[in-house]
Amino acid sequence: MAPFTYMNAPERLSRVTGYRPGNPAGMREPADTYRSYWLDTAPPGDLAPAPESDLTVDVAVVGAGIAGLSTAWELSRHGREVAVLEADRLAAGVTGHTTAKLSALHTLVYDHLRRTRGSEGARLYARSQTEAIRRAAEITAGLGIDCDWEETAAYTFALDPGRTGALKAEADAAREAGLPAEYVTDTDLPFPVAGAVRVADQAQFHPRKYLMALADDIRRRGGRLHEHTRVVALTEGTPCVLKTEQGTRVAAESVVVATHYPVFDRALLFTRLSPRRELVIAAPIGSAEAPGGMYITPEQNTRSVRTAPHGDGQRLLIVTGEHFTPGTGGDIEERFGRLTDWAERHFGDLTVTHRWATQDNDSTDSVPLVGPLHAGSRHAYVATGFGGWGLSGGIMAGRLICDQITGRASPWSELYDPRRIASVVREGTEFLKHQAQVARHFVGDRLPALTSGSADDIAPGDGAVVHIGGRRCAVHRDADGQLHAVSACCTHLGCLVAFNRTERAWECPCHGSRFDPDGHVLQGPAVYPLKRREI
Repeated sequence: MAPFTYMNAPERLSRVTGYRPGNPAGMREPADTYRSYWLDTAPPGDLAPAPESDLTVDVAVVGAGIAGLSTAWELSRHGREVAVLEADRLAAGVTGHTTAKLSALHTLVYDHLRRTRGSEGARLYARSQTEAIRRAAEITAGLGIDCDWEETAAYTFALDPGRTGALKAEADAAREAGLPAEYVTDTDLPFPVAGAVRVADQAQFHPRKYLMALADDIRRRGGRLHEHTRVVALTEGTPCVLKTEQGTRVAAESVVVATHYPVFDRALLFTRLSPRRELVIAAPIGSAEAPGGMYITPEQNTRSVRTAPHGDGQRLLIVTGEHFTPGTGGDIEERFGRLTDWAERHFGDLTVTHRWATQDNDSTDSVPLVGPLHAGSRHAYVATGFGGWGLSGGIMAGRLICDQITGRASPWSELYDPRRIASVVREGTEFLKHQAQVARHFVGDRLPALTSGSADDIAPGDGAVVHIGGRRCAVHRDADGQLHAVSACCTHLGCLVAFNRTERAWECPCHGSRFDPDGHVLQGPAVYPLKRREI
């Protein structure tokens, strides 16, 4: 295979992303392909309004993604009165932008776990993730959900022959952990690979269709769903009390924080989580040319491939990669170009119909954090740190937290316990690396040389952090030339934000909070907007 190259061709960017040569700041066309396929093909339906008055329920779940809705559904089945509070729309956040692989093969995790958590830890991880897949299959069949459910094999592959040793070790560790794993050299990808780990009996589906069906069943069981209800404060006690942005209060015997990145800092989980953002493109492809499995390689800044039903003898090719820390992605259009170039190089000419970005959080020890929110918690729980595998992880978390709230034992409670300390010590290098990166942004980004000089230099569609009246301001110039200025300090812990021109968003490189040009929160852990600044 020839070495990978990126052809920086304006005509390709024009066809794929809406970029026009000579367009100020590489602006996107207003009506382009930038939208999630899952959101595009499963409309949100009627709004579930914010509560008009204070509520009292058995369990309040903060966040309506895969982890939050799975938890709420499991609890509602056990007779608990549940309220789900979502800052945006149901299943429209991280889960609405996933690549929707439901697999227990998580790239190269099992050899790592065997070394850091022992054979038993790896076995429990494999069993818990496999049972999550089976649970999703049971729910899909039991509720009759039409969510494009397909069972297929998952592969972790490499093109570099030098990586085959790691693949063989992973296959051995995954097999020892109980997965039907094997090392292979042949796949149905349209290009040769040096080797791959294959695990059969995995699944892929339409995550939003699945979750909207869960939401309907939660309602049927008496649960309450509230959208555009951002939670800004938690008081733990008996009961726990949540305060919303609208000022209403929700009292509950138990609270579950399933906001992807925890919006409450008392557990200091932000010291053990690092955010990363990845790009996704989707394009129709002939069924005969479509690979049948789900594929991922850590090479070339990650390349992930799967397909979905598309009708008329076609499949939808979904390719993911180009991961970066929010706020440090540089030219995102160029990254989309690299991803599309890779896909076309291997699958032929494509007409990209959808493109979007997804965001994940990696824990420093590679194991999600699911269980009590902190050492002193008695009625508050958290689910986070799924490391790009949030579908199986979220379903697993829903069952685990339901068990903990209802008083049933789970064999993997200790494995996922957020209060674990020993694994943090073992993974000290990753922990310190993450803290060094946060410190670099917190201190280094404040150096004068890294702050733009004047708002006059900002082109339409772009944004920059500039000094105005002795203060650092995050300034965006819209397509009409109007300036929008907000504080440049993230309202989470004060790191300086940076502008993502393609997504029109301010992003915090420390913990991944995201804001629109006017400072409104798009993604936590921040819960308060950036303050407006006058120019």
